[in-house]
Amino acid sequence: MGLIIDSSAFIQLESGGRDVDTLTGAVDDQHLAMASISASERAVGIHKADSPERSARRQRFLDAILAQVDVEPFDIPVAYKHAEPWAHLSGAGQMISAHDLIIAATALTLGYSLLTHNLRDFSRVPGLTVQPPAW
Repeated sequence: MGLIIDSSAFIQLESGGRDVDTLTGAVDDQHLAMASISASERAVGIHKADSPERSARRQRFLDAILAQVDVEPFDIPVAYKHAEPWAHLSGAGQMISAHDLIIAATALTLGYSLLTHNLRDFSRVPGLTVQPPAW
């Protein structure tokens, strides 16, 4: 069993002054991973920082994440899985963001749960188990 970690969980960790060890200590030996799009989302925060100091701090935080959390690619199996909730959600008029759909598809492909603060959107994805962070 494992967890895909959504960017919202990383953002809350960082903004709360916590480090990545807080995450690894709160998940009971589950395999931790993130979708590759989440790595990009975190990198955007580096580029959008309002100061060189904040940019450097965000870079260090992302480096710490990448040292402890596997990054899962958007590959063909994820692409096929991605099509299922996209078709379902768009047909129901309940579409979520493109990035969130990739994150959900990554978790579904691996059979992992999703650790996120965005329970409202991700709970719409059929078959996806979502849970809020414990911190």
